[in-house]
Amino acid sequence: MARGFVFSQTLQDRQQRTESLFSELARVPSTSSRQAIVSELVSLHLDLCDGLARRYAARGIDRDDLNQVARMGLLLALRRYRPEEGPSFTAFAVPTICGELKRHFRDHGWMVRPPRRIQELHAHTRTRRAELEQELGRSATADDIAVELDVEARQVQESDSVASSFRPLSLEAPVSASGDLVLGDLLASDDADLEQLPDLLTLRSSVQQLTERQRTVLHLRFVEDFTQSQIADELGISQMQVSRILRATLSQLRTLMGDEAAA
Repeated sequence: MARGFVFSQTLQDRQQRTESLFSELARVPSTSSRQAIVSELVSLHLDLCDGLARRYAARGIDRDDLNQVARMGLLLALRRYRPEEGPSFTAFAVPTICGELKRHFRDHGWMVRPPRRIQELHAHTRTRRAELEQELGRSATADDIAVELDVEARQVQESDSVASSFRPLSLEAPVSASGDLVLGDLLASDDADLEQLPDLLTLRSSVQQLTERQRTVLHLRFVEDFTQSQIADELGISQMQVSRILRATLSQLRTLMGDEAAA
């Protein structure tokens, strides 16, 4: 009880000091003096900024950035506030600071930016889901929320899916009960053999158009890894003939493969 009284008294003292500083600010013409008053006003409400920023933590934006945005909102509130127009400065500053935080999330918080209508529906869905679940006493389905917001269930499901747009899943996140398979294992990757498949199919078709001797020479040279001298001994011809056959065959293959690719 004493702790609550002290907290209440502290808030009251801050409010009184804030009102006094705004009154002083209205009377002081000097730029340097005004700056000192503004600095004290900022210092008085830094904990308010940090508390509001804390509400938006763990949503994919660095905490220091959120604190900075909240303090910019505080400065904006200080410039706009008019004491004679009604509410206390704290009551005026809170929605201003929260508005800046929400705007920062809207502009910078999306890893993948969905359409604006989906962003807005996502915000409405989050708010209404909690209220609806309290009323229903169970988890609200997409159909429940769709009826409540007068939209299609498909749109609700689409808005729910944008939650990961703030903070994407880690590639190390497990996707199997054993933990042996992670999300990164499911991503497509370059396959050298698959990339070469069209060329290999074209080569196979072109090789079939060669003579028996040409295919034999190619097999001995590039599969069996024979030297030209060994091929000559195997076929009973000269090394010069082997060299000419290889040169002519490779040239013919280049032409055949080029023509087929063009077709």
